[in-house]
Amino acid sequence: MGVPGQTGEMAAPAPPEAGGLSAIARRLRQGDASSLPVLLGLVLIWGIFASQNENFLSARNLTNLVLQIAAMGTISVGIVLVLLLGEIDLSVGAVSGMSAAVMAILNVQHEVSPALSLLAGVATGAAIGLAQGFWFTRFRVPSFVVTLAGLLAWQGALLWVLGTTGTVNVYDPLLSGLAGTFLSPALGWALGAVCVGMVIVGQAVTLRRRVRAGLPPLPRGAMAARVAGVLALVPAVVGLLNADRGVPLALLLLLGFVIGFDLLLRRTRFGRHILAVGGNAEAARRAGIRVDAIRVAVFTLCGALAAAGGILATSRLLAVNQSSGGGDVLLNAIAAAVIGGTSLFGGRGTVWSALTGALLIGSISNGMDLLALPSSVKFMVTGAALLAAVTIDAIARSGRQPAGRG
Repeated sequence: MGVPGQTGEMAAPAPPEAGGLSAIARRLRQGDASSLPVLLGLVLIWGIFASQNENFLSARNLTNLVLQIAAMGTISVGIVLVLLLGEIDLSVGAVSGMSAAVMAILNVQHEVSPALSLLAGVATGAAIGLAQGFWFTRFRVPSFVVTLAGLLAWQGALLWVLGTTGTVNVYDPLLSGLAGTFLSPALGWALGAVCVGMVIVGQAVTLRRRVRAGLPPLPRGAMAARVAGVLALVPAVVGLLNADRGVPLALLLLLGFVIGFDLLLRRTRFGRHILAVGGNAEAARRAGIRVDAIRVAVFTLCGALAAAGGILATSRLLAVNQSSGGGDVLLNAIAAAVIGGTSLFGGRGTVWSALTGALLIGSISNGMDLLALPSSVKFMVTGAALLAAVTIDAIARSGRQPAGRG
């Protein structure tokens, strides 16, 4: 591909991008399905469960759903970062339980302040991620093997930290308030208005940056649709949550992680380097990117986010025990990232997939619980959803290759 301007002739401006249904159809043909499948899946799942149980779409149940997915979504944000590298971390469930246990033991048994205990828990997760990332990059052991060993080791460490106690109950108001605090209706509406304003300002800034860079403007219909969607969605969510207990602090924490790391990926050099390493590590190395440093940093962030998710789960359950971080925590976190649209092949995905994927998996689990269906059915349906998402990803990847988009 030639470089514009080398022939001495002024390159013709790129045509504006087409909007509307034709643009969506073209992106689907080229394998760029984005988050459309998971959104359609959410609509379908919510419709099915609402028709079977009128309580599914009630304010109380949807508030409970938000609280249930907060920990999973937080852990899944870290999984998204690792998947963007084309790697995997199988230890996040055990790391979340281990980190939460460190926090609880320090606060309850050693009377360390809640703030320092919380920081120690997050630091524990970050240190574990740093160690695993270093081992993976230094000795070239596949991340699958390193983190599988970590899964076993940190489960054992959890049992050792808890000792004969088995279960540690958390009473401190700061720690229990992470999942037990709800905003007043007025504050909820105020934050909703701030969110809408941020989206509008963000669209304006994006448009201005593209104009300054000489890029074609985004389709006005697409920009208007985004703003209209936010204008409809935010008041609906705030109004629904206010009808029960209010907007949960746990939801704000999850959104903070998602928005923060989304900006990190899209607006910083570090984020661009993550995508470059995941797209083609050798090309990134030749371009001067410190590939190993990026990998270690990402695994460190993944460990810290796993710890944050474990702390949120502890705050909701008000206890840490020997099964914390076990069960389906790991599988759901990975499934949420993949079902949300993050590619298993690296280099393609968005942090928002952690939120949408967690919402879809949480909706399946919540709806089946309301219908009193057995766990066997829940696992089979979740497995089918994961297989469908991976299949869509594989088909999308094969569709991008003829389109020259890798």
